[in-house]
Amino acid sequence: MTFSDGRAYAHEPQIQENKAYEERLRRKLVEAGVDVVTGELVWSNETAVAEARKLQVAGVEATIFNYAVWAFPQFSVVASRFAPGPYLLFGQVNPAKPGMVAVLAAAGALDQMGVRYRRVFGEIEEAPVFQQVLSFVRGAHAVASLRGETYGLFGGRAIGINTAVAPTDLWAEQFGIDVEHVDQWEIVRRATELAGNARVERAQRWLEGHVKQVHYDGQQLTPEKLRLQIASYDVLREIIAEKSFHFVGIKSQPELTEHFVTMDVAEAFLNDPYDWDGPHDPIVCATEADMDAALTMEVFKHATGSPVLFADVRHYFKEHGLFDLVNSGAHATYFAGRSLDPETNLRNVELKPQDFFFPAGGASVFHVAQPGPVTLARLTRERRQYRMHVVRGEFVRLDPDVEARLITQVQDNWPHAFVRLACSADTFLQSFPANHIHGVYGDWVPELLTFCWHLGIEPVVVA
Repeated sequence: MTFSDGRAYAHEPQIQENKAYEERLRRKLVEAGVDVVTGELVWSNETAVAEARKLQVAGVEATIFNYAVWAFPQFSVVASRFAPGPYLLFGQVNPAKPGMVAVLAAAGALDQMGVRYRRVFGEIEEAPVFQQVLSFVRGAHAVASLRGETYGLFGGRAIGINTAVAPTDLWAEQFGIDVEHVDQWEIVRRATELAGNARVERAQRWLEGHVKQVHYDGQQLTPEKLRLQIASYDVLREIIAEKSFHFVGIKSQPELTEHFVTMDVAEAFLNDPYDWDGPHDPIVCATEADMDAALTMEVFKHATGSPVLFADVRHYFKEHGLFDLVNSGAHATYFAGRSLDPETNLRNVELKPQDFFFPAGGASVFHVAQPGPVTLARLTRERRQYRMHVVRGEFVRLDPDVEARLITQVQDNWPHAFVRLACSADTFLQSFPANHIHGVYGDWVPELLTFCWHLGIEPVVVA
């Protein structure tokens, strides 16, 4: 919404100038893939109400109040009664006109009303300025995307992990998410019936032909167990579609990992942007039914559009200054090649037998994450209040012999991501509040901070 002067003799000569500033902002957002709704200039209470209601009807996820000339502050107040929040006040650079004055006056008026907003000033073509606007938009999109989603919870609390369980009423209240429980028996029942069909066998051949190696050992990993894992994936996709789940978590331990097969293959390919049938949108899946892990991953997915890592903070190699992030399940093969092309990634993936942790057996999806800057985060609760710990880092690869030795010291059949954090190991270990951590390539800290601001969540940047 672009605001103008409330006096006709001042408003009308500035219409084209005002619209030109609006078009610059609109064009930059559209170029970044943002759907933008614009309307008429706001220069009266009546136009403020009418234009704000148009945005309601359009179902926008956030509203930008745009100022390039002097505009009556009351119009912003009136618009805030109807336009969908959250609000960003954007001050254009126009020294010949008092647009900055209009922003500050509107901000003060909104403060008096208790309306929350963010402010950005500058030339929209300047990268730092545009990044602030885009971070606001992406954070708002993540918040809006969560509302109305359903989380599919297969099983319950796994192996006593308290931080994996979240109150369903709090999720409904704060995020607008519903939680539906499904018994893990549904996976067992359906997958057992499905494991022998031609579709599963075709998927098995596809995996065998695309991964670097399948380490069948005749006991923990057999063709039959791999087919059960593939069938479990297909069953999960069916249930997700039937129940319109948006993201899921699977308990797995101990029932499935001791008496059926592990869910590693299913969890990895749910989080991946592809499977043996071709491309698909990643479906966030958290192992050990970790609800706040899945929620963190879903926020990352909506804010970035990227596959998201799930891992344990497994070990710190002091001599290398590296944490080793490891988990048997939910570690998407995308990270093996950092590509949307499965052939690129899977040539770096090996299917290895499970070890004594999981006596039922099956394949573990072994690989090492490719290098690059990353943003890692985790939502947790302290006395029922959500907070988000965020830390920057960089995935690294080592000399092959050194890397193999470190992997063997930890666990040579599970996937690894070696990360150098932007904080000391002691700072991280003293402050990070969970065993599971999640992340994506790139610097997305501004988007996460904006997401937290939108929902009143305390952000904790570990540095």
